[in-house]
Amino acid sequence: MRAFHLRRPTLGLLTFLLLFAFYIALCLNLAFWHQAFRLLPVNSLHSALVFISMPVVALAVMNILLTVASLLRLHRLVISIFVMLGAAVQYFILNFAIVMDRSMIDNVLDTTAAESFALLSSRLVLSLLFSGVLVAGLAWWVKIRYPATLTRGLLLRTVNITLSILAILLVALLFYKDYASLFRNNKQLVKSLNPSNSIVASWSWYIHNRMDNLPLVRIGEDAKQDPGRHQGPRKNLTILIVGETSRAANFSLGGYSRETNPRLRQDHVIYFPQTTSCGTATAVSVPCMFSGMPRQHYDAQLAHHQEGLLDVIQRAGIKVLWNENDGGCKGACERVPTQDMTAKKLAGQCIDGECYDEVLFDDLNHYIDTLQGDGVIVLHTIGSHGPTYFNRYPSRFRTFTPTCDTNEIQTCSQQQLVNTYDNTILYVDYIVDKAIKLLQSKQDNFTTSLVYLSDHGESLGEDGVYLHGLPWSVAPQMQKQIPLLIWLSEDYQKRYHVSQSCVEKKADTQSYSQDNLFSTMLGLVGVNTQVYQGKDDILSSCRGAR
Repeated sequence: MRAFHLRRPTLGLLTFLLLFAFYIALCLNLAFWHQAFRLLPVNSLHSALVFISMPVVALAVMNILLTVASLLRLHRLVISIFVMLGAAVQYFILNFAIVMDRSMIDNVLDTTAAESFALLSSRLVLSLLFSGVLVAGLAWWVKIRYPATLTRGLLLRTVNITLSILAILLVALLFYKDYASLFRNNKQLVKSLNPSNSIVASWSWYIHNRMDNLPLVRIGEDAKQDPGRHQGPRKNLTILIVGETSRAANFSLGGYSRETNPRLRQDHVIYFPQTTSCGTATAVSVPCMFSGMPRQHYDAQLAHHQEGLLDVIQRAGIKVLWNENDGGCKGACERVPTQDMTAKKLAGQCIDGECYDEVLFDDLNHYIDTLQGDGVIVLHTIGSHGPTYFNRYPSRFRTFTPTCDTNEIQTCSQQQLVNTYDNTILYVDYIVDKAIKLLQSKQDNFTTSLVYLSDHGESLGEDGVYLHGLPWSVAPQMQKQIPLLIWLSEDYQKRYHVSQSCVEKKADTQSYSQDNLFSTMLGLVGVNTQVYQGKDDILSSCRGAR
């Protein structure tokens, strides 16, 4: 009697890679497909094609990765890691609705042995056994028939990668707007996509903790207030408003055909029409503009553990307050008093965790009245943040109609989208004017000034591009051109000998960027320090001018 012998199957290299790419991309992403199907209503041929294209992209990306790994004969190892990782994460997403991000990595690492055993169940063991261990074992058990020659092997891999890239480009060409809207509206969705969610979360955890362990780099340790600031009957108060996603192209102060800045036009602000941002996303622009590092030499890792503008101002003895309404200051306010205004959940101002920017003024009048000494107040607005532009302003600011009252912005006409965005700018105009009016009401006790600038711009469908966040090198100007304005009270101009006409002339003839904020603010509030750069201070050449 012959003994039973299970023969090992043999597969060609490309067949082997495609089969496991299919399993990882499709079978280990059931949670992702379920969420995507729910968030992308498949109620038309177009939406059905969008949904069907997603597995194509996932398969193509995974095929490229495994093919590249095969060049180094690492494909079995990579497949095993991806399969085990994907199987484990998918189980917890499907059963516990976890979100795989940096905080989840923290939770995993902080879990005790007792807590780990508490999660252990027969269901978990069976799931990992059948969807992970057995499949990973197959990757090592199956024989692979490699191409006969090195040249043929390279040619086949090149063709395989090229076809996958073409598939990705075709989907991008056909459905870019749909993808942009889906993932911008639902940022958590990508955190259920295996195995990229675990890889990205792990890398984010590593970078975050590596930087956290670095010692804080102090700058401007010689910072002192100009002695002349203490001469006179009034203290000094400056409000800095950090805008969100407001682009210069839609500010009527800069020549836009619609009147989107009616209040500010009456406030005699100085507008700088040629101003660029440091980045095209808040996470880059905000820490960059407060770091004192120019965009071309900006080091995000250094900025994460280095003091910035507000540290220097505070060290000079000026009281600093940061009021937050945009999900965090990205480290810029880490060591100064901060208020999360959304946490107040004010009736009529806040809905479902988001607030209109007017919430930033809650109790601010009292804070100013009780302020001892000079002060700087930073208001971080949610501004014109998309894609839910219609949620950024109260109904009374719905001036331009019809509007795009949905987060599926690709379904709106260009005019509807622009109308809605312009209404957000009208509300920005109101918020900045409200801050100016507040400062004007305090002029018996304070010499006042204000600066407003946005963190980055926005694309509204021009050339098929929406929202923001494209790499600087390829981002359209709409994402990089930002509004910047300065308001100086008459008392400020007289007391510190700043010529408004001189500044207005500079605004009309010169270009600026967020690089100018650091030294302009230090000069504006009268802080003397070696980190101040006169050439970057917009007002420096206009002090004492006529």
